[in-house]
Amino acid sequence: MQALVGTGVALVTPFKSDRSIDVEALEKLVEYSISGKVEYLVVLGTTAESVTLSKQEKELVKKVVVKVNNGRLPLVLGLGGNNTTEVVQELTQGDLDGFQAILSVSPYYNKPTQEGIYQHFKEISNNSPLPIILYNVPGRTASNMLPSTVMRLANECKNVVAIKEAAGDIVQAMELIRLNQREDFLVISGDDVLALPMTLAGGSGVISVIGQGVVSKFTDMIRYGLSKDVDKAFELHYELMPIIDMIFEQGNPAGIKHILSLANVCQDTLRLPLVNIDQDLAKRIEDQYRKLVK
Repeated sequence: MQALVGTGVALVTPFKSDRSIDVEALEKLVEYSISGKVEYLVVLGTTAESVTLSKQEKELVKKVVVKVNNGRLPLVLGLGGNNTTEVVQELTQGDLDGFQAILSVSPYYNKPTQEGIYQHFKEISNNSPLPIILYNVPGRTASNMLPSTVMRLANECKNVVAIKEAAGDIVQAMELIRLNQREDFLVISGDDVLALPMTLAGGSGVISVIGQGVVSKFTDMIRYGLSKDVDKAFELHYELMPIIDMIFEQGNPAGIKHILSLANVCQDTLRLPLVNIDQDLAKRIEDQYRKLVK
């Protein structure tokens, strides 16, 4: 899907001080991301703290983003889990209007074998009305989806159109790119700091966290990478590296929400069990952010 080439951003869910959803701030975040010229938006992913949202709250977030976006950018919906039957029910019974694809995480906690991961996504493929982006993030799922399993799914399931690869392993990412025989299957970075190296190696961009905080510079970096303008791309990469490290230092999305509060987009309120970053990190992020946007 060419619509997924470039920078997608995994939107946070803004909360008010009482931890209810801040609809006005969510509307502002969508506009802020679009104005920064990202290519697409990802709704209800990990960064959205979606595991702490009720079904009603998830529907609200979807409705707000679809309305504000108003067809301007492609929308991807985070829809995955470790109960295959439940995921299929969401796919077949849920409201997917306004979304162009789903992002489905490899099953977490259960620690399935590679065959179990394959069978899980095969079942999703058989029931999904939308194209599927696989999501490999071993740091959260406790199991790694191997390149051989990814390619097995890509070759057998034509509606599996991409993988968001977030293993933090550039060698594994390059193996995915090497093995990929489908021109229409995309290898997308799920790690901001590896986004440029993966893109230059033949990847298709990134689903980013920092991309909604330092929007223009990050999206420019990916565009330079896609056009193989290496010097300009790496100049931005090294400029952005410190703040990318910082926003993940005490967990996601605590760091990016602090940046968005500095940008007056939303408060940096989180839902338990997540808590705010400490004052030392907040000061370091602010200093680095001011350098980047001056």
